[in-house]
Amino acid sequence: MSGGARNKSENATVERALARLNFKPRELHAGHVWLAGAGPGDLGSLTLEVLAALGQCDALVYDALVSPEVVGVAEGAELFYAGKRGGQPSMKQDDITALLVRLASEGRRVVRLKGGDPYIFGRGGEEALALARQGIPFHVLPGLTSGLSALAATGIPATMRGINKAVILATGHAAGSDDDLDWAAIARTGQPIVIYMGMANLSIIAAALLEGGMPPSTAAAVIVAATTLQERIVVATLATIAEEAAAAGLAAPALIIVGGIVAMRAALACEP
Repeated sequence: MSGGARNKSENATVERALARLNFKPRELHAGHVWLAGAGPGDLGSLTLEVLAALGQCDALVYDALVSPEVVGVAEGAELFYAGKRGGQPSMKQDDITALLVRLASEGRRVVRLKGGDPYIFGRGGEEALALARQGIPFHVLPGLTSGLSALAATGIPATMRGINKAVILATGHAAGSDDDLDWAAIARTGQPIVIYMGMANLSIIAAALLEGGMPPSTAAAVIVAATTLQERIVVATLATIAEEAAAAGLAAPALIIVGGIVAMRAALACEP
């Protein structure tokens, strides 16, 4: 079978599968805002609901971690870039919220698209609260959060019997400040930690966990651009992860994982 014929056959198979699913997307009405999650980056992680929403919206407000391919699905929509990157000029959160309110008030069909899940360190809750206070109808379309899907994609089980009974999702952007987490208390739980927005403070976080009593030999990893072609991962120990991540030139956006579940990666190698 030629390559073209094979592709047509595969496409037909996918179309038949979707037809059997009988998926009927809800309607995005004028004056409504949908807060949607685009998942960790891989196009296959986009949910059917989010895909359908992108096909209906006439205004798309999107973040830095949303790929151009996903943005391109919103054909004909007016695009509003609202990305935030640490240390770089970015749109203020109040301005983003005001934009959502204005677009909805103009009778637009609005999708606010974020990487991962909008309610997990995506400030989706703040935006939803602002919309609710303004009486603007909104709906949340969940996405795969990178804090869990990135682990699975790189061979790290988020939970493993005999290793952990919980997973802690934490933000590392305030490390070393008065607004910092109690890393010593987190260390004492003995449970794995998945840290968002912590690359700039990785050495501070690692030192705080060590000071809190976490063994220096605890397995740790940094995953950059998970599930995409640019994905990179460094596995080390808590004592060395900051140094090894820096030596490898890893930079945000990235996740930091600390705990025994990281050690499972060696036995659970992912398919190439």
